[in-house]
Amino acid sequence: MSSVLKQTFLMIRINLGSLPRRLWISLSMVLSVALVVAVLAGFLAMARGFETALAGAGSPGIAVILGGGTNQEIGSDVPAEAIRSLAAMTGDIGVVRDGAGGLALSREIVVPVDVVRQVDGAEQTLSLRGMDPLGPGLRDRAALSQGRLFSQGAREIVVGARIADEFSGFAVGDRVRLGPVEWTVVGHFTSGGSAFESEIWADLEAVQSAFDRLGQVQSLRVRLDGRGDPALPLTTLRARLSAVPGAPLTSVSEADLYAGQAERTESLIRLFGWPIALLMAVGATAGALNTMMSSVSDRTVEIATLRMIGFARVPAFAATWVEAVLLSSVGAVVGILASRLAFDGWRASTMGANNTKMAFQLDVTSDVVLTAGLLGLAIGIVGGALPALAATRLPLRGALQARG
Repeated sequence: MSSVLKQTFLMIRINLGSLPRRLWISLSMVLSVALVVAVLAGFLAMARGFETALAGAGSPGIAVILGGGTNQEIGSDVPAEAIRSLAAMTGDIGVVRDGAGGLALSREIVVPVDVVRQVDGAEQTLSLRGMDPLGPGLRDRAALSQGRLFSQGAREIVVGARIADEFSGFAVGDRVRLGPVEWTVVGHFTSGGSAFESEIWADLEAVQSAFDRLGQVQSLRVRLDGRGDPALPLTTLRARLSAVPGAPLTSVSEADLYAGQAERTESLIRLFGWPIALLMAVGATAGALNTMMSSVSDRTVEIATLRMIGFARVPAFAATWVEAVLLSSVGAVVGILASRLAFDGWRASTMGANNTKMAFQLDVTSDVVLTAGLLGLAIGIVGGALPALAATRLPLRGALQARG
């Protein structure tokens, strides 16, 4: 082992051994780094959880047909004439047909409804989705957890698991007022934690009648013919839709529809999270700089003595820098553990694409941990560099005389 390397290890041991003399200022650096890491991890976990909730809702085997030139259900309108023209098409249109040869589709509409949360009296806007009887079967991950599905034409609702957990009055058998009429809760459903669990499902005609929207359809859901190339059915469907007279119809896979929604909101969350975390990181870096300058000042005699007996500049630099990196690493670990305890699995909610509440769980994933941890480590690397350089430039005789 080279003499420089031996000197470096020895100076690192001396530095770390002197930490008890600088315990409180060292702890302040650890805690400031931990706070930065925890805050960034919280924002990233929020973005990741929202993305997971929406990604879980979308299936590449389901297509959503929209009208009016929009790529979102809100603002879309699919005319009855267009639906009849689509249903009358013969031949291959890229969509699965039922046993009678008709298209297996669900006409759907989303209506925002206000519900008062019993716990705090806060009013929340939820999505009431009216759909045809085939609608629930076109949600690949959805499954009844209690009760049964709604009956056609009846004012009955099936409630997502997240709504059933958060709001009272949605137990199976309860009656709840949504809009101008009362509805009977006949079932609960789960969907693997996806965005569907933040919806309420009911029969299309019952919703149209209750909210004076007779004949209105915002979207059609169809199952794509999955044989052969998975992209071919959607391409075929789009080509056939272009031949439908009247208002233009567009089709997008359900996976792409929800991925687009997730990307926009996830970008917004990151847009707020990163600047806040970086501003805090600047403050933490200044704190690390102050801590390590104090460390160098406290060990002036030790560093000067070692330099006088032949220790090189590199070990002095490396020892101080390693101390800063180790302290920031401890802070990063503390911040990551705190974020896991505080945020992982924590339920949050935001406004979804239909201007209604969508619940999701924060998810502290490995990439969240890595990103936040690297920022914490960078604080020590940057904040320790200048004090480490100062340690190599101490005026040796003056340092010894000042303390001697």
